[in-house]
Amino acid sequence: MDKSRKVVVKGLAFFGLIVASFAVAQQPTGPLSFFLTSAGSGNGADLGGLEGADAICQSLAESVDSGDLNWRAYLSTQGDDAVNARDRIGSGPWFNANGNRIAADVNELHSVLNRVSAYTAVDQRGRTIPGSGNAPNRHDILTGSQTDGTAYSDGEDMTCNNWTSSTDDGKARVGHHDYAAWNSAHNSRGCSQAALISSGGDGLFYCFAVQE
Repeated sequence: MDKSRKVVVKGLAFFGLIVASFAVAQQPTGPLSFFLTSAGSGNGADLGGLEGADAICQSLAESVDSGDLNWRAYLSTQGDDAVNARDRIGSGPWFNANGNRIAADVNELHSVLNRVSAYTAVDQRGRTIPGSGNAPNRHDILTGSQTDGTAYSDGEDMTCNNWTSSTDDGKARVGHHDYAAWNSAHNSRGCSQAALISSGGDGLFYCFAVQE
């Protein structure tokens, strides 16, 4: 092979590598199917149970013309009829208000491959939620869930009485939307609005559209 041909071949190979790298870097985009609530119930962790939390998700989605989808809060409950958060959000994929894919499916969502971060876990209008290092810090996100998205046993309240309590007799498990532990980081100091705020929260939670 002569020298000029070698240069052409190497150039084409390099160009192909660039194209391939660009293709890998381009993540799929899609319509809104995931957001972090811009506000909670205003009554601490009393969201009116799962039904009330779902209604908040639906209302916020309607405010941005996405109310035609079936929205569910990412929350677990405990007791005889315990519900796993991972089982109530459909099969995916999910995209935020800016078109960024959060996860392709439930398994990816609960693995290191998920793309939940301070920059992607935005509210229904695509606005970032203040996290660690900001004032106020609102990164404690209500989930009541273990890292795999399942409920805790009913031996210890981790859901503020299944999202019906705003007293400080109980507590809730929260995640951090700006860290890897997006769905399970620590326990809240109580269930009141003041208690949630005191540890860096505001009664916010994740909403997912159930893909039919």
